[in-house]
Amino acid sequence: MRAAVFPGQGSQAVGMGRALAEASSEARAVFDEVDEALGEKLSDLIWNGPEDALTLTENAQPALMAVSLAAMRSIEARGVKLADFASCVAGHSLGEYSALAASGALAIGDAAKLLRLRGKAMQAAAPVGSGAMAALLGLDIETAEAVAAEAAQGEVCEAANDNAPGQVVISGHKTAIDRALPIAKEKGAKRAMALSVSAPFHCALMQPAAEAMEAALAETTILAPVVPVIANVTATAVQDPDEIRKLLVAQVTGRVRWRESIASMAKDGVTELVEIGAGKVLSGMARRIDAGLVGRPIGAPEDVEAFAAALG
Repeated sequence: MRAAVFPGQGSQAVGMGRALAEASSEARAVFDEVDEALGEKLSDLIWNGPEDALTLTENAQPALMAVSLAAMRSIEARGVKLADFASCVAGHSLGEYSALAASGALAIGDAAKLLRLRGKAMQAAAPVGSGAMAALLGLDIETAEAVAAEAAQGEVCEAANDNAPGQVVISGHKTAIDRALPIAKEKGAKRAMALSVSAPFHCALMQPAAEAMEAALAETTILAPVVPVIANVTATAVQDPDEIRKLLVAQVTGRVRWRESIASMAKDGVTELVEIGAGKVLSGMARRIDAGLVGRPIGAPEDVEAFAAALG
């Protein structure tokens, strides 16, 4: 069994998706659709940079979705539908929107608008410099939670991303995150390092952004996806549109339970993760989560051709 997974922020790179657009009119149409929805040539920024502008949260989020959907449309153009090869889908943070668009729950233009708003709202939720995130390597989730609780001292400090065994990201007030680093090392972390991020994502400080997304999602059409979506905040399958809407709001402040999501897929018989879009981050995590999993990145025309051929 296979599952399709969609990358999150950090996988972006100038030039991503250009070869897909050049090789496939269907892929090119995705970028045109996103450009039209946003009222600007995001595709030009994706393909030509500058990198610092592409890396801005409000640009990176719709850009990564566009590349993922361009790859998905390229696969479909070869006569292979999502339900033909994937028993379920999931996306890392913003990638959940890509997963929903790929599975027919969200229109691509709506996903682009929501992600642009999401990026802006998350950036605006906490004053610049007031929040931070850090990676704790070598600690399990329970120990990372204990580190965060000890470091909080009345401030926000939470486990934000449970990515893989021994790879947890914490998020919150900068002063609390600074306190957490030495505590993590005392509790056995191999490394504890601040991350270069523009805001403290997936923690309680993002509540203003959650409220902005709740209002926008209330006005957005969401359909039942063609295959179940494994939600970030519950690590369980969802197909009901109203439940999807609620979980997308909760996702802004909630933990990305990626390790649990992928482990659940593996328990249900998934052996291959098809990573659709930019980069190979999720494929790299796959074996760390379950030794029986194989990651297959699909981000270039040759990847699409090889995958379609393998499916026969």
